Amino acid sequence: MILNAVEETLNPYQIAQQQIDAAAALLNLPEHVTKILKQPKRVLSVSFPVRMDDGSIRVFEGYRSQHNDAIGPTKGGIRFHPEVTLDEVKALSMWMSFKCGVVGLPYGGGKGGVICDPREHSKGEIERISRAFMEAIADFVGPDKDIPAPDVYTTPQIMGWMMDTYSRLKGANSPGVITGKPLIIGGSKGRNEATAQGCVYTILAALKDRGLSVQNATAAIQGFGNAGRIAARLLSEAGCKIVAVSDSKGGIYNPNGLDIELVSSLKDSSSIREYRDAQVISNETLLELDVDILVPAALENVITAANADRIKARIVAEAANGPTTPEADRVLAGKGITVIPDVLANAGGVTVSYFEWVQNLMNYYWSEAEVLEKLETNMILSYVAVRDLAKEHGTDLRTAAYMISIKRIAAAMEARGWI
Repeated sequence: MILNAVEETLNPYQIAQQQIDAAAALLNLPEHVTKILKQPKRVLSVSFPVRMDDGSIRVFEGYRSQHNDAIGPTKGGIRFHPEVTLDEVKALSMWMSFKCGVVGLPYGGGKGGVICDPREHSKGEIERISRAFMEAIADFVGPDKDIPAPDVYTTPQIMGWMMDTYSRLKGANSPGVITGKPLIIGGSKGRNEATAQGCVYTILAALKDRGLSVQNATAAIQGFGNAGRIAARLLSEAGCKIVAVSDSKGGIYNPNGLDIELVSSLKDSSSIREYRDAQVISNETLLELDVDILVPAALENVITAANADRIKARIVAEAANGPTTPEADRVLAGKGITVIPDVLANAGGVTVSYFEWVQNLMNYYWSEAEVLEKLETNMILSYVAVRDLAKEHGTDLRTAAYMISIKRIAAAMEARGWI
């Protein structure tokens, strides 16, 4: 029975736990192993003062969650957002564990966030918030402990400030403490495009599986931020027709296709809704368009029991974290829609972050071509493994992805003698 929007659980932490239960049941995991996986190993809550431009002092709150470090140090982004919650950060750290696991990285999952709206702060204030947050969590992170990265509303520059603060505190240059940095201080070529590029690799594989050609495919992108914008460009360059895009203020739609270069220019200069040859639509309407590919690239819980039956896309590729609820997953599966889950679809970002960390530790850096070649190989192999396991067990791609990850984490915990 499909729950209505009021009854449906939208708490991301509870959703992550439901997803673990579904995969663990198919693996026949002992109950105590499932219980370990359903909560983070450690969570840090901090508050820290920051001086504002007008001389006043404001106290900010932030979190860092480390889900499981059986396979290796934890890894995951830091987001600056006014709606950051502890449960959201805990859920995101859990999803990061499974994301690292499904693409075979030697990491567990971590995640962090600061409750703030960077759009309301000057560059100087954002720098001071960034440095103060790193000071607050510095003993909790490190190249062999927990490696942060960019996330919602955080940038390479913010990562650079955080890395510099950590290095100053430790008295030594430590580029491996954080990834997604500017190239000049240890960033990796290909990192900025990695999340979108990895997502596009999985989309192309899913199109092939469904007998669809990218040359004739149509796509809608919800969330025209970094990942969504680059995914739109890459799909367009591959021959796909991008018929709709949106950001936090709404979207635009033209069934004959959009000029993505022009949309990007408008996004930077004014608003995508100034695109003349398009109909202005809502984010909700975009999700329900009749397209081959739907890419949710914004925030959590946008496809729910309330709208899942109206989703018409053949493929849903989750560039965002947690855009589809478990109830919606069941509806989409019943309609024969292929959902490429977030833990696979957007794992390109953490994969190239891993490459960046490796390069930092070696102090030897790769060309962009080498980075993208390694990324493509890893994403396609991971997609095939998930697809084949899903077929073997008669389940959806998300559950199969979780099964692969959970098996790896459980094996590592057993090897360490934890279970």
